Amino acid sequence: MKLIDRYIIRQYVVASFFGLVSFVCIFLVIDLTEKVDDFLDADVPAGTILQYYLAFIPEIVKLMTPVAMLLAALFVTGRLSANQELAAMKSGGVSLYRLLAPFLLVAFVVSVFSVYLNGWVVPYSNQTKFYIERTHLRRGGDPTQRFNLFFQIGPRRIVTVNYFDIQSHTASRVTILDFSDTNRTVLSHRYDAPHMAWRGTNDSLPAGWTLQNGSHRATIDLRSPVTRFDTLFMGTLGLSPTEIEKKQRKPDEMVYEDLAAFIQGQREAGQDVSRWLVDYHAKMAFPFASIIMVLFGVPFASGRQRTGAALGFGIAVAITFIYLAFTKISQVFGYNGDIDPFLTAWLANGVFLVGAVINIIRVRK
Repeated sequence: MKLIDRYIIRQYVVASFFGLVSFVCIFLVIDLTEKVDDFLDADVPAGTILQYYLAFIPEIVKLMTPVAMLLAALFVTGRLSANQELAAMKSGGVSLYRLLAPFLLVAFVVSVFSVYLNGWVVPYSNQTKFYIERTHLRRGGDPTQRFNLFFQIGPRRIVTVNYFDIQSHTASRVTILDFSDTNRTVLSHRYDAPHMAWRGTNDSLPAGWTLQNGSHRATIDLRSPVTRFDTLFMGTLGLSPTEIEKKQRKPDEMVYEDLAAFIQGQREAGQDVSRWLVDYHAKMAFPFASIIMVLFGVPFASGRQRTGAALGFGIAVAITFIYLAFTKISQVFGYNGDIDPFLTAWLANGVFLVGAVINIIRVRK
């Protein structure tokens, strides 16, 4: 690595770090200003508020990293140009393509780190953040309780639960519908119970669900009587309490593996998984926006004598927010199944990469 590369990388890393820290601080101050009344009304302890915002930081870092990378590229390149260092480099035979190399190296490393951040760190921190919101701010209901749940387990079974308590692993007003193997439009068995409880594994009994004070009817034969029972062991039903809790999480709370498993389960149950697939692929695609922003920022800043610093800065920042808007709009089509989920997640990167390459070609080398 040449001396000039180390010089640019050092400046770019420092500028990116301080830019990201500035964005995080601004974001936290604005959010605290909006929520301070809610925290005070709910009498939330100061320690919990601190925990909330510590858990919020990874999400802010994920969102602001591309913008910080762009502004740092503008700042460093602009300073090189203002100090006539850029002109000296060009006079020495350093082309724009060569100038981009250290910026792209840093952006690539940041993108790879962001993939890990987006896929594993952010979901865990969001679980803490959303839990505090549900517990103290009553957003999304009580975190220990779930209402009106519906599960399709494989192609033959549907389970509905009116109320589920996560702490006690008990459910109320439960209905289990089993369909025929040969004709899956024909209901073969129906179980109804006011209570259902999870029994953990011990030395003599397997783990599973037990229906209490319920009824059963083999509905494939309409003349079959309704059978009452005090308790009826149903096995795991393909649905443990942990899986119920996981299925209620938002995609933002799921790590890659959990989201992939959730999507596979929904696909096997015959559900449309387009929306979740878009979110899954977006977790991988969005981190590489940093590279796209660098490809836009450096050429604009390197041509500041012709375009002006303010114009170059304004255009580059506008491109960042256009990118984010384009991403959100394309996701709508992916959610509706109009565009392939993988293509939807990477569409913004592809379109803006083409635009960045065209911009680089047009800029004087």
